[in-house]
Amino acid sequence: MQGDDIMSVKSRSKGFTLIELMIVVAIIGILAAISIPWFQQYQSKASDKAAMSDVRSLTTSATAASVQ
Repeated sequence: MQGDDIMSVKSRSKGFTLIELMIVVAIIGILAAISIPWFQQYQSKASDKAAMSDVRSLTTSATAASVQ
């Protein structure tokens, strides 16, 4: 009889329950909701810095061309 009890416990513990999966999905959603605005902010700052670098390069090139 104990062998049947052990077998039933093993067969029930093979996967995740629906509530466990829902909790994981909720946690991932919360983390995404927090991180997406930060990522967009960093993308915007990187774009601004790239534009400033391009302006500096253009200014240097224009100055070099006007000297010659």
